Amino acid sequence: MKRTILSLSAVTAALAAVTGVAAVAAPGDTGPTVPASATRLPVQRSTLVCPAPSSSEVAETTYTAFAPPGASAGADTKKGTAQLLPTGTVADSHGNPAGKGGKDAKGGKGAKDKGGADSGGTQTVPPPDTKPVVPLQQAGKPVLGTTDSADAPALTGSADGALAPGWTVQQTTAIAAGLGRGLQGLSCTAPDTQFWFPGVSTATGRTDYVHLTNPDPVPAVVDLEMRGKDGALTDSGGGEDITVPPHTTVPVLLSTLTTSPADGAALHVSVRSGRIGAAVQAADAKTGGDWLPPAADPSPGAVLPGIPADATDVQLVAVAPGDADADLKVQLATPTGLITPAGLDTLHVKSGMTATVDLKDITKGEPGSLVLTPGDGGSTAPIAAALRVVRGKGDNQEMAFIPATRPIEARGTVADNRAKGSTLTLVAPQKGKDAKVRITASAGSGGGTPVSKTYTVKGGTSLAVQPPQPSGLKGSYALTVEPEPGSGPVHAARILALPQGGVPAFTVQPLPDDRGSVLVPTAGQDLSLLTR
Repeated sequence: MKRTILSLSAVTAALAAVTGVAAVAAPGDTGPTVPASATRLPVQRSTLVCPAPSSSEVAETTYTAFAPPGASAGADTKKGTAQLLPTGTVADSHGNPAGKGGKDAKGGKGAKDKGGADSGGTQTVPPPDTKPVVPLQQAGKPVLGTTDSADAPALTGSADGALAPGWTVQQTTAIAAGLGRGLQGLSCTAPDTQFWFPGVSTATGRTDYVHLTNPDPVPAVVDLEMRGKDGALTDSGGGEDITVPPHTTVPVLLSTLTTSPADGAALHVSVRSGRIGAAVQAADAKTGGDWLPPAADPSPGAVLPGIPADATDVQLVAVAPGDADADLKVQLATPTGLITPAGLDTLHVKSGMTATVDLKDITKGEPGSLVLTPGDGGSTAPIAAALRVVRGKGDNQEMAFIPATRPIEARGTVADNRAKGSTLTLVAPQKGKDAKVRITASAGSGGGTPVSKTYTVKGGTSLAVQPPQPSGLKGSYALTVEPEPGSGPVHAARILALPQGGVPAFTVQPLPDDRGSVLVPTAGQDLSLLTR
């Protein structure tokens, strides 16, 4: 009897608790209801990871942080925090470099650390200090920080409150000379558990590092796998079980993962536990260097926006990570429509392998974007893809990368736009589905009034424009791209060109959706759970 009384009491208590919660969630309801449709709400917290910019003694890096105004509906834009903090660096047994202290992004000097990789294991070099980098005080106005230190650390940080939706940080490094010279740019990435990097190389003359950065207080365990035109390239066990300690970064030289030099390869980063931010820094003895950000998740098609009009050499690398081969239709979206490059009706990518195509000077003096769609055979095998783009000739060449990019659903944001040198490329990849977008130039970091302008991109075309600039611009500014309701799908990228003497130095940053909002289901009472 006692057990029965206790059970009934427990059920009564549970019923009271559930109905109490339901009453709060849905006052006035008296019976079970079906949850209503989801509501789109601003995110409450964002996390970003910026890799160590450069070990060059002749490099200068600018960090630009920005949060769009009004992204947190109804909130006071002065509430919330957004900042980055330096991380430690792991020197590993492959001989990858470790940071040794240095100046932070505001010029403060950190203590020197004589530690490094020993011959038998790893050593973590702590960050020089914990001084915040480019902290935001309000939305709508960029904040800048600079460093010329060869020991500048990787950065991790978060934004909350009104500054979380759309928070973005651009890392732009100008390297005057040496390996990787030119302009290297990257929109700092959000941590995740899977990344694909088509376009990496271990060929002679290339030096590619993948930077693995852990923003969290628990270790992350990572596997690295490389694939080439004949399949797996990674030596057995060479890229497995890489531990990234809390709040540290681990740079891995890709040539240590395989004994066979390979161009046109693809790197897969898979996180077993935890999460990381990942980006590849590529340096070439002839064509300079840049960051290769992760490509959009594998899918049956891909859009790669932002090929400059004066590109002298374009290389496409695609990988089919699944169990089936992929057949792709390759088209160039020009200002007037979609065209098929001569001699390239379709591209066949074998399962688990890469396919590389030299598209040469495909744009022929007009800006464009590459559009990959399933071939006429109806292939639905997923692929990941990226472009290596070269401008200039002879000793005055510079390269950049364009990964496949997700469409902008609600808003895309890119920081560090200058009075000269910024070009925004918009592509509406589907014929007959025009895209109408609103582009807003923020206030300048040193002053200026925001302005907005609306553009229409015809379906199946690519549009390259000089973006609007804030009136009275001082410093640099940010751009936000917002498709209008009912608009066709649109993808975007920003080209930043800052010539260095005779070198046409440039970098390309894609603008995927900034994921500043999420769909939250509307909850309601459902007492039927007590009978399940």
